[in-house]
Amino acid sequence: MATPVRLGVNIDHVATVRNARGGVHPDPVRAAREALAAGADGITAHLREDRRHITDSDIEALSRLCAEAGRPLNLEMAVTDEMLAIALRHRPHAACLVPERREEVTTEGGLAVAGQEARIEPVVKALADAGMRVSLFVEPSRAQIEACHAVGAQVVELHTGRYCHLEGDDRAVEFERLQAAATLAFDLGLEVHAGHGLDYVTAPHMLAIPEVRELNIGHFLIGEAVFTGLTSAIHRMRAAMDAVP
Repeated sequence: MATPVRLGVNIDHVATVRNARGGVHPDPVRAAREALAAGADGITAHLREDRRHITDSDIEALSRLCAEAGRPLNLEMAVTDEMLAIALRHRPHAACLVPERREEVTTEGGLAVAGQEARIEPVVKALADAGMRVSLFVEPSRAQIEACHAVGAQVVELHTGRYCHLEGDDRAVEFERLQAAATLAFDLGLEVHAGHGLDYVTAPHMLAIPEVRELNIGHFLIGEAVFTGLTSAIHRMRAAMDAVP
């Protein structure tokens, strides 16, 4: 029997709602605890440079929670000295390097690793030397996958946002790009993850790519939780993933 694809739940936007009014409610750490109880295999959180949702104290509390639960925390982070220092202080199970621009609403694309190897490779090495599993969030292109391998990453997370927003023949072409990138990454010895924009329909589509071992889903699940509750939303996502042959 094949090993089930892991589900990482991103709880950033619980913090977005909290920060809209200040205070402590709703608590992203409580959301993480509920997500783990509901069947999430791990928790993902993005500490942005402007702290627009997750904060430093959230990362500290999430690190404790995941350590106590024996489940991985995946810290999404920009390639900056500040974020590297924070990651080295907390030493989460995994660190995923992502692009970041102050003016964007959310992450708009993959990290441009190709052409920036000299800047990214030392950060990857520092994280890996500290015992973290290093992932790079990239577009599904040969150049980016080969660059991820060159800088020493252990994991690539393929950006699925474009796939999720396309339809018809355009979506089919993008799926082929994702499949080709996943196959190349696997052949190079990289573990393959996928994420961004996935929902109950598109998440199972990613499982048709046999190299994919983990999906990271956040905004959609937190949105669904408004209507059905977080536990129910995660149960439904897990069921949709498990239904894929």
